Amino acid sequence: MLIALMAKDKPGALDVRKANRDAHVAYLKGSGDTIMMAGPFLDEAGEMCGSLIILNVADMAEAEAWAANDPYKAAGLFESVKLQAWNKVLG
Repeated sequence: MLIALMAKDKPGALDVRKANRDAHVAYLKGSGDTIMMAGPFLDEAGEMCGSLIILNVADMAEAEAWAANDPYKAAGLFESVKLQAWNKVLG
């Protein structure tokens, strides 16, 4: 099952994102086949302001568990996180 994780950073949290980026990227890389693609959303100035991650998981509970263990979550970076079932058509 594919799940899109869409997260929006708290306003003014770019320093929190940068301080925790290495741990977050290591978590992504350590997740093996669970991560299909991932990257930050950018604001008008080209600065990181959120995340899009496509998870390949057995069910929504696995996606929720993955999201709960993200170092960005532990750092309190996100204003909101949405997990949505997703259907790959192209790419």
